[in-house]
Amino acid sequence: MSPSPLLAHDLVRTLGTRRVLDGVSLTAAPGSRIGLIGENGAGKSTLLRLLAGADQPDSGTVHRPPDLGYLHQEMPYAATSTVSDVLDNALREARADLAELDRLARALDAAAPDSPGHTGLLTEYGERLDHARDHDVWDADRRAGIVLAGLGLGRTAHERVLGSLSGGERTRLALAALLVRRPAALLLDEPTNHLDDDAAAFLEERLRELPGVVVVASHDRTFLDAVCTDLIDLDPAVDGPVRYGGGYTAYQAHKRAERELWERRHAQEQQELGELGRAVTVTAHRVAAGGWRRDNEKMGFGRTGGRVEKQVSRRVRDAARRLDRLEREQVPEPPRPLRFHAPALAAPPADGILLALRDVRVAGRLALDRLDVTTGDRLLVTGPNGAGKSTLLHVLAGRPAHSGEVLRRPGLTVGLLAQDTVFDRPDRTARDIYARVLGAARADSVPLESLGLLGARELEQRVGELSVGQRRRLALALLVADPPGLLLLDEPTNHLSPLLCDELEEALGSGPGTVVVASHDRWLRSRWRGRELRL
Repeated sequence: MSPSPLLAHDLVRTLGTRRVLDGVSLTAAPGSRIGLIGENGAGKSTLLRLLAGADQPDSGTVHRPPDLGYLHQEMPYAATSTVSDVLDNALREARADLAELDRLARALDAAAPDSPGHTGLLTEYGERLDHARDHDVWDADRRAGIVLAGLGLGRTAHERVLGSLSGGERTRLALAALLVRRPAALLLDEPTNHLDDDAAAFLEERLRELPGVVVVASHDRTFLDAVCTDLIDLDPAVDGPVRYGGGYTAYQAHKRAERELWERRHAQEQQELGELGRAVTVTAHRVAAGGWRRDNEKMGFGRTGGRVEKQVSRRVRDAARRLDRLEREQVPEPPRPLRFHAPALAAPPADGILLALRDVRVAGRLALDRLDVTTGDRLLVTGPNGAGKSTLLHVLAGRPAHSGEVLRRPGLTVGLLAQDTVFDRPDRTARDIYARVLGAARADSVPLESLGLLGARELEQRVGELSVGQRRRLALALLVADPPGLLLLDEPTNHLSPLLCDELEEALGSGPGTVVVASHDRWLRSRWRGRELRL
């Protein structure tokens, strides 16, 4: 039995009053690995839920392989379940396949070749054998151990209950279970969020080996480049969502070229609309007023004027028809994409050391003998999960209890973008909080919309209704609108679209100001031009 494709046709989904997906179609043949990209709210997670059957479209159809795996945001297991329970469930299909192959083999041995049921048994055995080969069931138990080790869970005791695992560990365990299963279609929502470099590289290799369909929503530009055979951009485009062949590097070039073409086409059509409108109005007015007759033609107008007037009227009608058709079919104006525009970062008045750490210890989380942060520094803090990256940024911000010395230049202002963003007044709108935190004068001089971090619709939403990513963007906006002397950013590219990540990195890379960034983002790290501290 050949592997089945994943097909979606003309999907429409409205959430509340907003149409999130409007006529989206997708064809994914076995062996294709499709990346979904786009701004927050573009519909990536919604599309995955529709493909998985976890949500139903308002209209449109989905045809999915019966054997489909979906990486849920929350694991579908009770907190009292154990790691062993999850693995047993992941191995259940492989063990059932092996048991069924044994049963069919015994039945074939017992049946005579010319017996009525022999052909049917042989066909059933062949189909089951093909399925077993596609899912590599003979290697499933060994594969489970390799996958757990590859995703950083090799030392996790199988008797541990899920409630005792961290959120990242639970997500990695759910991902491991899917890789052990090897379903015919695999749907993943931000699978690299909780993976270090080694685990991300391991995941990429495993996904490239799968014979079935992979559809993944991700902001991880290195992952998209390494895994995807195609990208689907759900951001607004002249003809709807666009599918690009290749990974993220190829997409960047195509996206820039298509945006320029769309803008040029729209501008040309608007110019033509204006010219046609003027031509119809002016020409019709002049004909109606008899303005086409010349003084030396007054006596002969009866012979020639009617013919000229008919020709002019025909041109007016043709222009009017063209104008009407163009108005109905014109290319819409390209929506203004979010573009990160930060004012210049603050620079202290004098060069030298801003912060000095000596023999700093945070029990169980950080041990650092020495660190100097100087004026204009661009410092990237890297290291595996649990190495203390976030803890170090909190120490620099003056927050956690620690031993050792932290020497700070008098008057130094420090701002921290933490991974968890909480606002005291979730009932207030993003625009209101921005003005209240910064003060009216600063908010007016650096309008929130000018930073390109939130769309016009989100500015008037209550903060409690914003997504995690949108709240982080608001927190980042508050920092860059009134920049501190030292800007600390913990995983700043999380929850940003790939395009915004590119622009944020460009803004941080040059100009005045002192910046310390903690990040696992491999794309950012591979292009970092400042210092690096690996914990």
